[in-house]
Amino acid sequence: MLCSFCEFERDFQVYLCTGKSKVLGIEEIHFAAACVQQGMVSPLHFHYVSPSFWAWKGGEARLKGLLHFVDHVLCILPFEAEVCRSNGVAATFVGHPTLEDIPECQGKDATERRYRIEGNAEAFLTGYGISSGSPVISLLPGSRLQEVTRMFPIFSKTLEQLKGSFPNLVAAVHVAPNQHVEDYISKAVRKWPSSVVLVSGGSHQMKYDSFSASSVALCTSGTVAMEMQLARLPCVVAYRAHLLTEWFIRYKAIIPYISLPNILLDSAVIPEALFQECTPSKLASLLKDLILDDNLREKQIIAAEKVIKLLRPPEISFGRSTRVEMSVPFSDCTPSMVAAYAVLYYQRKLE
Repeated sequence: MLCSFCEFERDFQVYLCTGKSKVLGIEEIHFAAACVQQGMVSPLHFHYVSPSFWAWKGGEARLKGLLHFVDHVLCILPFEAEVCRSNGVAATFVGHPTLEDIPECQGKDATERRYRIEGNAEAFLTGYGISSGSPVISLLPGSRLQEVTRMFPIFSKTLEQLKGSFPNLVAAVHVAPNQHVEDYISKAVRKWPSSVVLVSGGSHQMKYDSFSASSVALCTSGTVAMEMQLARLPCVVAYRAHLLTEWFIRYKAIIPYISLPNILLDSAVIPEALFQECTPSKLASLLKDLILDDNLREKQIIAAEKVIKLLRPPEISFGRSTRVEMSVPFSDCTPSMVAAYAVLYYQRKLE
């Protein structure tokens, strides 16, 4: 039985570190049932990623509802844990999962140096045969087919308008590892007015090489805005949705921004073109200003340093234990490892 419990702990750490779940076998299920039948500690419910209560009207008031079925919330934003605890919900800030890209791209020891990913721009330009004098713009239309089919035509028309100001412009289109998305984009770019290269979303290194070779990026709102922060790549965020969805957001949202960097800094550092304002002419204007204005780009790069600092995982310290006492190297203080230690320490406390 102890062996089964150790295997369960190991599999849980693997899930947090890799995002890949393992289907529980019959042994694990029998072990959990035995714990309950024999009066042992009942299974705990850890909720990874707090609900976005801070974004919606009445959101914080509904936090108390978590008390009935959640033992502990693992938060990825710095202000969430304190608000959860003030509402009676146990919580720990573990850091933002986007930071896991750092050891993925630069090795485990990269976290000891700085929270930034610098790709190989020269390798990217050479690999795709792009002239060093041609400006490159990274385009990230989304990962789901529905959002890609909504945003991609807008991005295409935006490039048409930029072509007049930047005739040698090259678009690096980042394609999510989704066969439907790949098929749609491959067909759509055949009619594009600019030179286009397709970047596979399955390679972290290729993605950040592209970012390093780019002057700016145009991205659909989502996690990619955080990747821009890691790469220190100035960007414009765009978002369109179904009319009913847009109406709901306007009516229920209590925050003025949609991209996480702007939300964290409470400032429109990253230009946003949302809903009816998300038009090719609006996006082209914002991108042109960003490409030509060094001060605007530098402002975003400086802001990115602040954003990443806010999202860094805390040093592991639970109760009287410290990171040193637990022999956890600094390079292991990734969000997934902090989350894993939070779970394992919570279990030890109950034994």
